[in-house]
Amino acid sequence: MLDKILEVKRTEIAKLLKPEQVVQQQHRSLINAIKNRSREVALIAEVKKASPSKGIIRTDFEPVEIAKEYAASQVDAISVLTDQTFFQGDPTYLTRIKAAVNVPILRKDFIIEPIQLEESKAIGADAVLLIAAALSGTKAKELYEYAQHLELEVLVEVHTVDELERVLSCFTPDLIGINNRNLETFETNLENTLKIAQLVPNDIPFVSESGIHTSTDVQFVKKAGASAVLVGESLMKSRQISSAITELFRKQASI
Repeated sequence: MLDKILEVKRTEIAKLLKPEQVVQQQHRSLINAIKNRSREVALIAEVKKASPSKGIIRTDFEPVEIAKEYAASQVDAISVLTDQTFFQGDPTYLTRIKAAVNVPILRKDFIIEPIQLEESKAIGADAVLLIAAALSGTKAKELYEYAQHLELEVLVEVHTVDELERVLSCFTPDLIGINNRNLETFETNLENTLKIAQLVPNDIPFVSESGIHTSTDVQFVKKAGASAVLVGESLMKSRQISSAITELFRKQASI
């Protein structure tokens, strides 16, 4: 599936024009939000309508209203899916959300070329996702450094120990994401966080992603050393987002 997504993405990139202007918005640091979190584990809440593995996740999808609910529930950051073909997202969602809330905004997409970073800056992203599985080590380093040049923070996502080692052999990210989803089977297993976390340098905060649905899940990855969790599906399926977030962190200090 990743190969198919990247094939489509390359076609889209070929038609992508260099942004003529940049949305002038205050930059908010994702890394600082995670480090200065009010909870024991920071929450990056995701705005996501659909996925290749689950189909439509939320039918009454109003991205700005969802983001406002997240912000009202004191999330630490918001992740916005902008891929149109496979996740039914849109770059305009990010721009509208950025203008409506006061937390850092992470652009979640399949970024494989520098022009996508320029677009990310132009639409108002504070941070971007780089997926190690989609990039060579040298390409990831190139994109990482260009993102920093554009004053974009980067969440470097790995799915396996090999991917982490490949990344660390080329550069040292400020923030790492450990995705618990197997890209071949699409199954999730939180043990993936536990396994990979042991090899993450102690001075690099990491985010556990995918498969986090309950407070027990949050506690599990917290004990593995996670500084943050990225949660999308379970929140997007909830009719009461604030209650779902409270339940997710019920074993932790109150908000």
